[in-house]
This record gives sequence, structure tokens and C-alpha cells, in this order.
Amino acid sequence: MKIVVYIYTDPLLDTVPNQGDWGWEIDKIYEDLGKRTQLKQLLTDCQTETINYLLVHRLEELGDNLAQISDNLNQLETMGVIVIATQQPYTSNSSQIQTEMLELLQEIQNQQRSRRIRQGHARNRLEALPPPGKSPYGYRRGQGKYIIDRTTSPVVKDFFEQFLLYGSLRAAVRFLSKKYGKNISVTTGRRWLTNPVYRGDTTYQNSEIISNTHAAIISRAEAAQIDRLLRRNSRLPSRTASAPRSLAGLVTCNQCQSQMIVTSVTQRHQDKEYLYLRATDCPQQPKCRAIPYQVVLEKTIDHVCRDLPLAVAGINFPQLDTIKNSLGDKIFRQEQILQQLPTLIETGILDIETAKLRAYKLRTEISELQAQLAILPPVNLSSVAQAVSIPQFWLDLSEVERRFYFREFIQKIQIIRQNREWYLQVIFIF
Repeated sequence: MKIVVYIYTDPLLDTVPNQGDWGWEIDKIYEDLGKRTQLKQLLTDCQTETINYLLVHRLEELGDNLAQISDNLNQLETMGVIVIATQQPYTSNSSQIQTEMLELLQEIQNQQRSRRIRQGHARNRLEALPPPGKSPYGYRRGQGKYIIDRTTSPVVKDFFEQFLLYGSLRAAVRFLSKKYGKNISVTTGRRWLTNPVYRGDTTYQNSEIISNTHAAIISRAEAAQIDRLLRRNSRLPSRTASAPRSLAGLVTCNQCQSQMIVTSVTQRHQDKEYLYLRATDCPQQPKCRAIPYQVVLEKTIDHVCRDLPLAVAGINFPQLDTIKNSLGDKIFRQEQILQQLPTLIETGILDIETAKLRAYKLRTEISELQAQLAILPPVNLSSVAQAVSIPQFWLDLSEVERRFYFREFIQKIQIIRQNREWYLQVIFIF
């Protein structure tokens, strides 16, 4: 008894399956990638030798349309080959009910229609064409790619600049509503900030990204800064990213492990406001005392000016440079291979379809490497630390500006109490 397997893989859609996962003792495997030369060889071999069983995953592998599938299936069964579909309820010579067979044929037809649609989308991906659907806000379609829409792109550009300036998503959303009358949700604003399309890249349904497919609204440096701000804000309590006070969301009480919020107190018939930091859910009895906000702010500035340069000096910059150089070298090698593809087509080493697949794979790999490079901290961190270690720098900033810089460097501030006295411990993010 001879058992063979036929496997068809569409390079546009499928990954190469595992050849050993059949549960049968296989005599021979016929495998096609894109073209069906091995299927033709299988039909030829069936005429010259005895093949008892043919295993396939699905009947759709036997042709590109229902007519081809039926024709090849009939040829095989006429020659006495029992065809078994392991992922479908089909076995040759089985007493299948007619309704079940009709349902199977209908399923095959639907799968073929879906496959043709997905193949069309996959070919568009190889050409780096935009995916189907509505163009992102700020762009329109033209010349086979996204083109900046000059009527709506200023809205998007101002949104990004507002977020970069103050590091607050909700404030940037309110800014659009106030200046342009453009009302978007916070969720939509977050999608704008993380959408690769505004960085000049195209992302597809399979989550693969191709870089530099169209004109960008924000630069790579701005995109990297946005990603850092989003990661920084994700560590903070909800809604504190847009809080008016610079220490909001950063201070915790070490004694009761409670988050400390900024509260204001006024005296009757007076306009002066007094700010305090108060523990929100203190279980202590009596509760931890509130602390004047301005005193904590001044002590925080003193700690940053004294300790930040030392903390930055402890970072292993040579190792960071090694990582960056390694990623840069990998990107350079991939770009070199990409530039060699036209020569390989001219010499006949690669056909056009294979070259397009290879180019698509290389471009997605380059995009992944660029993403890894973008999340690394800036190389001028030591010079920035020296600049912000001057007390006057902090005193000249507004509260909103201080909030931005504090969160660039500080992970949290702990209030450590000793009886009625207390002191600060500033924990940096690195």
C-alpha cells in the first residue's frame, strides 16, 4: 500500500506547513510553492505506478477554482486513488449524503472567493499600496499611495505638536476642539499618536509595517519622542498626565503606600490658595499628615539637581552605543540586499514575483529594526542632565513645563516619614 501527500502553499498568503504532521506512514510528499508543477507530476505518477491513498489538508489545494478542483479530483479517483482531506469531511468512496457534499462544494467555492480577495490584497502589499478602506484623517488617496491632504493635515500636525509640547493626550484633544472645532475622543487621539501612517509608514491587517511608503506628517525624531511620552504616561495614574500641577501622580507615601494627590485650601474672604499633598487612601490611625506642596516641589528640584547627573553617569553608554551600532549595521545590510534585487532579476536568478516577495520581507524587517532603534534613549542624555541640573532652569519654568520635564526623568517620589519629620527619596526611571 502506497500513501502520498500533496501540499500546496501560496507564498502570498500561507506559511509552509509541517510535513511530518499527518499521523500516517508517508511514502512520498509532493509539495508546490505558488505553482502546481508537483501536482502535475503527481497525476503523471498515478498513471505509471500504483498509489492507494492521497492525503491533502483541504480539497482547495487541488486547484485554483472549483472547476480545476473537480477535474483533478475526478482524475485521481478514476485512477483508483482514495483522496482523504484531513481538515474536511471528505474521503473518496465514502457514502456521503448529497446535502453534505453540496455543503462541502459551497464551502470550497466560498473559500476560493475569499482566497482571491486576500490574494489581491497581498499583491497590493507587495507593491506597498495602501490597504482598502477609508484614508486616515489628514491624508487622501492619489497616485497609488497616501497623499497629504492640505485641508485636514494642519489639524493633525497641531495635535502632534501640542502633545509633544505638554505631553498630555487629553489636553491635546481639548486643544483641537477649541481651535478647530474638531471633536475626537481620547481613544481616537491615542490611535493617531501610534498610527504608523502619520510617520510615513503603511501598516496592514497582518500587523506588518513597511517604512517610507508616503510623505510623513511627523518626523522620525518626533515619533520617537511621542512613543517615549506614551510609555512614560502609561506608568502614571489615570488622568494625571494632564493635571495642572507638576508633581501630580508622582508622589507616594512610603508609610501607608498610598498615592498622594494635590489638594487646594483657601481661607474665607481671601483669594490666596494653599496647596497640599494628601494621601488618598491612608489606612493609618491617625492618618498621615498632609504636606505643603511648595516645600515638596523645592526639595524635589534640589534632589534632581544633585542626583540626576550621578544617575545618568551610571548608565552604561558604551553598551547602549553597541546596541545602536548593531541595529544600524543590520539595517544597512538589509538595505544593501534590497538594492541588489533588480540586478538579480536582470540576471535571471530571481523572477519578478519572487523578488517582490523578498523585497516585501526585507522592508518589513527593516521597519522592525527601525522600531527597535527608535525606543532606545537619546545619546545626548548626559548633556541634557547637565543642563537641567541648574536650579534656575526649574524655577523659570511654568508648572506645565515642569510637569513635562519631571516625568522625563522621575519614576516616582516617595515621602519617607520619621515621626513628625519627613524627607524625600526621588527614584529616576533609569
